[in-house]
Amino acid sequence: MANLLPIFSKKAGHIACFFLLWTFQASATDNTWQFSEEMNRAYMLMLNLQPDKALEILSKISNPDESLHKMYVQSLSETVDVLITEDGKKFEQMELNFRKRLQTVESLPDGPEKSFLKAELNLQRGFNLLNLNQNLNAVLAIRRAYNETQNCLKKYPDFIPIKKTSGVIQVMIGSVPDKYHWFISLLGMRGSVVTGQKQLQELRLSNSSLRVEATILYFTVKGFINQQFSEAAKGLLDCLHDQPNSRLVLFLAINMLTKDAQCEKSLELISSLDQNNQGLQMLYIEYLRGEALIDKGEYLKAISAYQKFISGYRSQSFKKDAHYKIALCYWLLNNENQARLYFEKAKTSGREQSDPDKYAAIQLAENKFPNTTLLKVRFYTDGGYYKEAQAAIQSIQYTELKTLKEQIEYFYRKARLAHKINNLPMAKTEYLEAIKLSKDNPWYFAPNAALQLGYIYREENDLISAKKYFELALSYKQHEYKSSIDSKARSALDQLKTTKT
Repeated sequence: MANLLPIFSKKAGHIACFFLLWTFQASATDNTWQFSEEMNRAYMLMLNLQPDKALEILSKISNPDESLHKMYVQSLSETVDVLITEDGKKFEQMELNFRKRLQTVESLPDGPEKSFLKAELNLQRGFNLLNLNQNLNAVLAIRRAYNETQNCLKKYPDFIPIKKTSGVIQVMIGSVPDKYHWFISLLGMRGSVVTGQKQLQELRLSNSSLRVEATILYFTVKGFINQQFSEAAKGLLDCLHDQPNSRLVLFLAINMLTKDAQCEKSLELISSLDQNNQGLQMLYIEYLRGEALIDKGEYLKAISAYQKFISGYRSQSFKKDAHYKIALCYWLLNNENQARLYFEKAKTSGREQSDPDKYAAIQLAENKFPNTTLLKVRFYTDGGYYKEAQAAIQSIQYTELKTLKEQIEYFYRKARLAHKINNLPMAKTEYLEAIKLSKDNPWYFAPNAALQLGYIYREENDLISAKKYFELALSYKQHEYKSSIDSKARSALDQLKTTKT
């Protein structure tokens, strides 16, 4: 995989550049980007996470009029491959390909497609650098992409493909945590989740071949940034109806269904993905399988899924949480010896970068296991098993809860369950009680309670109260989910600015 690109002589390179430049100048600008049948087949294979097959088809496409489309799909196929496999050697090859492509693009006459490709190549590179923890280089690549999108939008407002690149960057910058705002401002970048969504929506409603990609991104933002998991899940399931073989859409739908407390449906789709196993191996799905099974109360099966994830997943992300969840499974199975074994393993496993890993690290630092009944309430509620959650929480005697943290969590769990079953008056009461008891303690119960109250009041069109609670969520200075809760609250406040009462 580490073979270098062929090295051409300087003379041959000049001749090649001349013909490429002539070819691109001879082609009229395609303001929407509509792919040929073969190009679209390669593109869809890439979205089905089969980059090798996509690249095989691309290698046979020689029509000069499709050169720019081909470059885009090739680069995106390589990016998807590296993001999922996290293969360092593939990244090295991609870096070489990036430099060659960028050199070719730089030689083109100024125009929208030149700006678009420069932006896309840098953004794709930025994603891979972020994934490999090369954060400074990643930010610089994304800044170059940002500047190019701004240039393209200003000079060529009718060029629709740039809406995808700009939309993604706007969402990324618009949801950056407070502590990094100074750095983003220093680099001259400003973003808005609302603006990004509008740009993606404009592209997905166009007749561009990139509308499929824009649709996937649009509903991903709906879910992970806006917390509108039901709408995101429905949108992705609709996509899946149109593209039943798309493993990427299937994977994202599983994520949204799991977040939307639809674990039964999530497990159904995981089974479908098991059967549709062509292309890149997706070991992260084992982590999601474990999440769904632990919510369902099938602890032995969850342990097996987490263990498969740990043994096969290249990255260290989510591994601390996976070890911790195995410990919790054994704890709920009353197997204290195995629970303590994995509890200790979790302390030295993985890294503390993702929110689940940060949360696990904080629980591990407390050096004690959580209340088993509250834990069951949490998992049952997260999975959509509301009858089981109700039965569990009714079995708790509040006076028997030994610590302040358990008492706060009791009200928080009651609130989450009431919210899920749409008992909003009770949800409001219990969220407020959790906030009242929490005071300045560094637990996520109060900030997330405030965030959820903001969502409730926004749905009730009480925008003043919604703003109050979103701002309260942001005001908490230290807790396990600081980055993600702040991102969601800021996005919600951004949306309130454009909402009419």
